[in-house]
Amino acid sequence: MHIDKRVTEQIYQHALKEYPYECCGIVTMEGNNQTVHVCRNIQNSLHREDPERYPRNARTAYTIDRDEADRIYAEAKINGEEIIAFYHSHIDCEAYFSETDMEAQTVFGEPEFPDAVHLIVSVIGGDIRGMMCYKWDRGGKVFVSLQLS
Repeated sequence: MHIDKRVTEQIYQHALKEYPYECCGIVTMEGNNQTVHVCRNIQNSLHREDPERYPRNARTAYTIDRDEADRIYAEAKINGEEIIAFYHSHIDCEAYFSETDMEAQTVFGEPEFPDAVHLIVSVIGGDIRGMMCYKWDRGGKVFVSLQLS
C-alpha cells in the first residue's frame, strides 16, 4: 500500500493538533489523487452523555460521527473516489491495532470497507513517534500489519 507523503504529513499534523486526544479521519483516492478527510472525534461527547456505555474518553478512544462518515462515503461515491484508509492516533503509547480497534472496525465480524487500510499514529509527549498500517486478512478474519511504501 502506498500512502502519499503529503497525506502522511496531513495525518501527522492532525494528530499533533488534537493531542492529547486521539484524532481520526478517512482517506479517499481517485486516480492517483489521495485526499484526507479530517473527522471530529466525538468520543468526549459520548463519554459525557453516557459514561456507563462509553467509559473511555478521547485520550484512549475515538468515534467518528456516523453522519459525518456517511457524508464522506456518499461524496466519495459521487466523485468516483475509493475509500482507501481510515486513520487515528494513539496517545502516549505505541501504534498498534488494539482489541478496541478491532471491535470498532468490524460489524458482524467483518469490516465495512475490507479493502481499506487502517493507519495508526503514535503520539508520545506531543511528538510523532511513527505510524503503523494494518489490513484486513479475509482468510484469518484479523487485521495484519503491512509495510507502507
